Amino acid sequence: MSIKIIGFEDGEAALRWEGLTDAFAHGHTLPKAEIGDTFLYRTPDTLLSRSAWIDGLGVAVKSATIFPENKTKGLPAVNGSVSVFSDATGELEALVDFHLVTKWKTVGDSLYAAKLLANPNPETILVVGTGSVAANMIEAYRSAFPGARYIVWGRNTDYAAKFAASHNATGVADLREAVQQAQIICTATMTTDPIIQGEWLQPGQHLDLIGAYRPDMREVDDVALLRAKLFVDSFETTLDHIGELKIPLASGAIKRDHVLGDYYDPSKFQRAADDITICKNGGGAHLDLMTCRYILDQWKPA
Repeated sequence: MSIKIIGFEDGEAALRWEGLTDAFAHGHTLPKAEIGDTFLYRTPDTLLSRSAWIDGLGVAVKSATIFPENKTKGLPAVNGSVSVFSDATGELEALVDFHLVTKWKTVGDSLYAAKLLANPNPETILVVGTGSVAANMIEAYRSAFPGARYIVWGRNTDYAAKFAASHNATGVADLREAVQQAQIICTATMTTDPIIQGEWLQPGQHLDLIGAYRPDMREVDDVALLRAKLFVDSFETTLDHIGELKIPLASGAIKRDHVLGDYYDPSKFQRAADDITICKNGGGAHLDLMTCRYILDQWKPA
């Protein structure tokens, strides 16, 4: 078996957001993934490997090295690759660029939630954050909601204005006012203290929560969770692992049955026009595998 080697630019040229969300829909009709994470440390550096095995799709192992001191050398702090193995024989099929898989998996995850839950013709979409995920979310949302206008909030108002202008959006200074304008709200921050207050939310809004990934991180408060119909991409990779849900579950602010569904049962993703909905993006390794399989299906060698 010849091994495909897929770099970022070559891979990206073959991909479409609608195709990826269709791949997620198909992937969740297959048996649930076996998943596992491992960490190795050499202070201050880390090797993270995330693996998934789905009957019908095969195996993916996504390995990343995090070397914080690379920044002082003008080098990327995060590097890695994804190995994809055949479902039928276990042979190595492909090595795929780490950043390609991470971009499309992370953004496609929340785009899929918005397509399932958001009212279909939003006038305004608010992106909270000014990093690469925020930029990629604007690109992806435009594929599904081409008539929307985009507003961006960041802690550094001047930088947020420049970031917004570079993405044909508008920077805003008042977060509460921005939240109250939007029909879709996307949070892609690194905050540990909630920045979206539930009392600000309006009927009919949908929130895609991306940024929190550690047990101490949250982007919305308890009031927001209690006012909303709450969903996740995967029960297994969110409830006991990410502070957005782990903290309010531990405090008793919400119960497990407050989380209504995950992608393995899309029939649960129901809403009335005036409902507030939230979907927490946990980004598990099973989504990396689904993304890789979509990339392999689309990629054609030069």
